[in-house]
Amino acid sequence: MKELPSTPSSDSDLKLRKDLKKRMEAALSSPVAKSFMAGALSGSISTLLLQPLDLVKTRLQMSVNIGSNMGMMNVAISVVRQDTFFGLWHGVWPSLTRCAPGVGIYFATLHYLRSNFGSSNPRALESLCMGMTARCIAGFLILPVTVIKTRYESGTFHYRGMANALALTYKNEGLRGLYSGLAPTLLRDVPFSGIYLMFYTYLKTYNQPCRFGAGLEPLVDFCNGLLGGALASFVTQPADVIKTTMQLNPEKYRHFRTVLPYIYQVGGIQGFWRGIVPRTLRRTLMTALAWTVFEEIMRRCSLK
Repeated sequence: MKELPSTPSSDSDLKLRKDLKKRMEAALSSPVAKSFMAGALSGSISTLLLQPLDLVKTRLQMSVNIGSNMGMMNVAISVVRQDTFFGLWHGVWPSLTRCAPGVGIYFATLHYLRSNFGSSNPRALESLCMGMTARCIAGFLILPVTVIKTRYESGTFHYRGMANALALTYKNEGLRGLYSGLAPTLLRDVPFSGIYLMFYTYLKTYNQPCRFGAGLEPLVDFCNGLLGGALASFVTQPADVIKTTMQLNPEKYRHFRTVLPYIYQVGGIQGFWRGIVPRTLRRTLMTALAWTVFEEIMRRCSLK
């Protein structure tokens, strides 16, 4: 059977599809895209493993509002009794929805900043500024999901899903509700990321893997992450308490001038560090694990 000649329109469509495919492949193979995908994967793994610590931290900070003084273990046992063992993973979906793209955006932005504006041997101030800039961008973009995650974990808000939660919050509270706690969130996360990256970069330079052997690189990265995360968590804990209080009570505590006296009145100075143990455990382990997975993926992609 004789083959029909191709028409100009079919040739044009084929050329367009090939051009689109090339552009997609080029975009996905770019270092920034690989950084995003590696970051999203590392954020997902660490979130799934450490969600119980985040839930316990939120419940501990929330307990101040109802006059309770439960400890970390008592809160965990209470959750298990009420919702079974898997209740500790309540809110894991909004956490994943937040952390996967959030960590991906952070690492992609950081890679772009390092590649275009960074030096081969960054000083402490350079690492501090780059970490803060990358987190500021990621934190602002992902904040609405952070608000929903906090409310899920508190156990006092009941939604049918992420889309329903976002729609209801916007309907009842507007953009103010979706971005409640923006200032304390940035005050907590931006300094944390800057301080963390500063310590991590210094420790990574000091503890060169060649001193321990190439096979120990992931372990060295993990230990560097633990130390950097512990120091950064302690410094930024008060901002986390303020952020949680404002997001759980957006109508009552909209400004620093109302939330700061309340926290001090209820818990004193130590009230600003309430929930520090589960947060430090989770944040330190999460950042250490995320950076370890990220560094390993980037090494295998020959981008580190």
